[in-house]
Amino acid sequence: MNKSLSIIIFCLSLCFLWTGCKEKKVTLGKDISFQKEENIHYGNDPEQVMDLYVPHQEQSDKRDAFIIIHGGGWRGGDKSQLTFFTLSMMQRFPDYIFANINYRLATSTRPGIPNQTDDIQNVVNYLDKKLRYNPRFILLGNSAGGHLSMLYAYHSDAQKRVKAVVNIVGPSDLSDPGFEKYMDYSFVKNYLVDPKAIVSGRSKTSFASPVSWVDSASAPTLSYYGNRDQIIPLSQKRKLDSVFTQNKVNHESYEFNGGHLDWDKSPNDQLLIDKIDYFLNSRGKK
Repeated sequence: MNKSLSIIIFCLSLCFLWTGCKEKKVTLGKDISFQKEENIHYGNDPEQVMDLYVPHQEQSDKRDAFIIIHGGGWRGGDKSQLTFFTLSMMQRFPDYIFANINYRLATSTRPGIPNQTDDIQNVVNYLDKKLRYNPRFILLGNSAGGHLSMLYAYHSDAQKRVKAVVNIVGPSDLSDPGFEKYMDYSFVKNYLVDPKAIVSGRSKTSFASPVSWVDSASAPTLSYYGNRDQIIPLSQKRKLDSVFTQNKVNHESYEFNGGHLDWDKSPNDQLLIDKIDYFLNSRGKK
């Protein structure tokens, strides 16, 4: 993260912590500013909230949007974990709308799937209504958020609205023996998926695995995995790349030096943003 943005974020943090102020504008350098709304309720559950950043623009301008989806093992985490990274992305992509979202967390009595992918759809529906047009979306998430980004995007009823996916250390195949070493795998296997939602003939892990839903119409996807990740092994990257290649899906994947939580540390964070910029530009998406 560059020095000027770090100073801006520090000042904003002090404002929130010391004065409780609700700034309605975020300025990120010369000619880059966004209108900000915090903790917008996009559903009736207390966890269905998001922070929305809309570029200052003429009323007639129609911008596409990033939906930012946090990790936390499907039953933890919060959008605040990605606030700094979202601001960094806003500085690089000042013409996009950004929605940094929370979603309904999973418990042993409330499955995450399909609630959490439904919440992405709820955000899409909310933004369509609020913006009064139908933007296309780039889904960006880390860990469980990367998994949810892919799982939502590759279903046929969502594919027309998703222009790209940025998957950061997200599990792509929940049945991968390497992923079974995940310390909370018993929860994933037994409680993540609502049995009532499963398509006939599929197991829970197959139903909830993004690789199961990839086809030739799947959204272009950029993936980012750590070469020392003890939670999401590199076999997840290889499986995903293989399925994309088989289905001729536009994709790129990269490895960074570090473990599961190191993707947003310098220099990995700037490398990722550079790769996202190149990925979108090379496909005429930006």
